[in-house]
Amino acid sequence: MKKSTIWFLTIIMALTFVGLLYVQIMYMNNMKKMRDDQFAEGVKRSLYAVSTRLEQDETKYYLEEDLASLQSDLYPHVNSDGSVGINNSFTTSEGINYDLSLKMKADRRSASSSMRELMRGKYLYQKGLLDEVILSIINQSSDRPITERADSAEVSRYLRSELDNNGLALPFEFAVVNRVGAYVYKSAGFSPTVRDESSMFVQNLFPNDPKHKMYYLKVYFPTKNDYIFDSIRFMIPSFIFTFILLVTFVCTIILAFRQKKLTEMKNDFINNMTHEFKTPISTISLAAQMLNDNAVLKSPAMLGHISTVINDETKRLRFQVEKVLQMSMFDRQKATLRLQDVDANQLIAGITSTFKLKVEKYGGRIETVLGAKSATINVDEMHFTNVIFNLLDNAVKYRREDVPLQLTVTTRDVKNHGSQRLQVIIADNGIGIKREDLKKIFEKFYRVSTGNRHDVKGFGLGLAYVKKMVGELGGEINVESELNEGTKFIITIPITQN
Repeated sequence: MKKSTIWFLTIIMALTFVGLLYVQIMYMNNMKKMRDDQFAEGVKRSLYAVSTRLEQDETKYYLEEDLASLQSDLYPHVNSDGSVGINNSFTTSEGINYDLSLKMKADRRSASSSMRELMRGKYLYQKGLLDEVILSIINQSSDRPITERADSAEVSRYLRSELDNNGLALPFEFAVVNRVGAYVYKSAGFSPTVRDESSMFVQNLFPNDPKHKMYYLKVYFPTKNDYIFDSIRFMIPSFIFTFILLVTFVCTIILAFRQKKLTEMKNDFINNMTHEFKTPISTISLAAQMLNDNAVLKSPAMLGHISTVINDETKRLRFQVEKVLQMSMFDRQKATLRLQDVDANQLIAGITSTFKLKVEKYGGRIETVLGAKSATINVDEMHFTNVIFNLLDNAVKYRREDVPLQLTVTTRDVKNHGSQRLQVIIADNGIGIKREDLKKIFEKFYRVSTGNRHDVKGFGLGLAYVKKMVGELGGEINVESELNEGTKFIITIPITQN
């Protein structure tokens, strides 16, 4: 699949997920707003019902008081002479005042009953003037203490009842305040925070009272947010599934790009391997054909030359095969090592002495500074030698054409985390490595671009092998490089304590 196709699919899927998340978020916001509005409407209805019930209670109070005073006049009283009498005054609908006095013997109780029924009729008639009576009640009620007019227990009971009737069965806290905000009384848990104040519900307890005598009921709900969240909790699985799809999509895209990169690196590896194998095989094949020539067989010098060519090309081919076989090490958790104590100074001196001819072949110079005093390390000699050879070989491969190659191999003692360690530094003045490539040079098959240079061959395994072997030996490797300035590899490895 082409890279442009992958990017096109990625953009389409990304836009789809963004749109899906946007729709879900907008739906949740609208759902939350609707739930908030429904909650506020239910609370307002409940508070209005509480205020209405308190007004009804107050009206009932005055009506009962009026009825009680009236009934006290209607009940008969016993006179000094032993007779029963009833005294009362009333006004007719025409405005005529009458005083009524009844006197009867004590045994004539039926007359008393008839009179009581008569007076009850008069009372019911006067109750027909309900508007005037209610106005009188309102004018008198505002003078009563608010604690009598709206008892805290009654207010709490009414609130609970009305909220339940509106489907709001959640805890609440309330308080009654005057017009300047001073508390008359409040519930035990009434201590609103700034967030609670912003969602406080307020209701005028007695709207018909004079303004200077008005009192207000304040209510807030500590668990309101939980209540609203519970009502939209069903949206959470949708977000979870969308998030899982998003993660799966991202992982799929990452794997697709990695697979494409790996495929490209493997193709480069196969091309390089084919080229590296083709040259020595062709040379050996040509030498073998020459051996079939009788003239060559009669010339000992020619035979010696052909034998040398075959031997050199066989070594070259074996070296390439060894590099390919190093790949198998990356599929194992731990490489098989033959550890032994070696003197790093002596080992590096021998390596640089062997490598000196190759450096001088390109007009370069190699310098060795063996400054480590404690240089005994416990390593696999073959693998440690291969590590140094790989780094030196890279320095030759990536040399600059405009200046002579200058290689420096240094050993020194360092302290790391309180323990004594050996540092091996291999520095060159080559083409250097770009900053973006520094983090990738130790990956398998990764090869730094060399621009227009086509003479640099390899499989992209050398530095990956170096990184793994240094780690297996208990050390670490770091790299410092500047483009067109050179590269410095720093290997830090534990020394053997005597």
